[in-house]
Amino acid sequence: MVRTIFAAAAACFITGCVTAPDPAAIVAAERAFAADGYATGIKASFMAHAAPDAVIFAPGPVNVHAHFGAQPDAAPDPSRPHLVWWPLWAGISASDDVGFTSGPYAYDDDRRGYYFTIWQKQAGGDWKWVLDAGVEADASAAPGPGSMVQALPVATSGSVSADTAFSDVMKLEAAGTGEYAPTARLHAPGLAPATDAASRQAARAARPAGIALTPLGGGASGAGDLVWTYAEATWGDAAAPGGYLVHVWQKHQTGWKIVFDELVPAQ
Repeated sequence: MVRTIFAAAAACFITGCVTAPDPAAIVAAERAFAADGYATGIKASFMAHAAPDAVIFAPGPVNVHAHFGAQPDAAPDPSRPHLVWWPLWAGISASDDVGFTSGPYAYDDDRRGYYFTIWQKQAGGDWKWVLDAGVEADASAAPGPGSMVQALPVATSGSVSADTAFSDVMKLEAAGTGEYAPTARLHAPGLAPATDAASRQAARAARPAGIALTPLGGGASGAGDLVWTYAEATWGDAAAPGGYLVHVWQKHQTGWKIVFDELVPAQ
């Protein structure tokens, strides 16, 4: 299983933080990524803004540099629709080293769904994405580009280490006993993001029954307050296409809670 563990110390939970980290830098990185996608094309922008071990689903999980590196270079074609996306929701770890954004994506004005990107701060202080995924969904009612970005409140609890946090979350994943935070978001194909208990229940009810997960990778913040995972999801008979389940977990006073859930179809 591929893992990414970040070495930043959990200082916020030892000495206390005067000001919680702000996801503004991640939002700016996402917007720069999107702007480059429009200006230079998908291959160039995805590779330029990705960490060395960054993963996309195409349709299964692959290293983005290996995937696009095997494709020919091509300048954007003005006659064809441009892929555009913009953040409307973001979060960051208490150790200011892991975060995410999510929002609609479209081809020009034709809205197609919602993307989700995990970001990791690099040794030089810049941000690179480590996982990028999305689902075709109803984004018709979403605010447009440049709109205010909602932020997930930063955790006030953490773990003794990133390793401990990741291990604790993987036990919950294996047991299938995860609970959603009140503010959790769930992305499902064809639906608007589920942001309350009723819509999350409806979205989960629409999923195939008997989903089995095989963990594939993920990572944890240095503060041990934010963990992300992705797993292969299978159900039904062997011929079923299956998919991939992406989770983000946040440490609360009452334990680990799922704050993001997305089932990415394999086809």
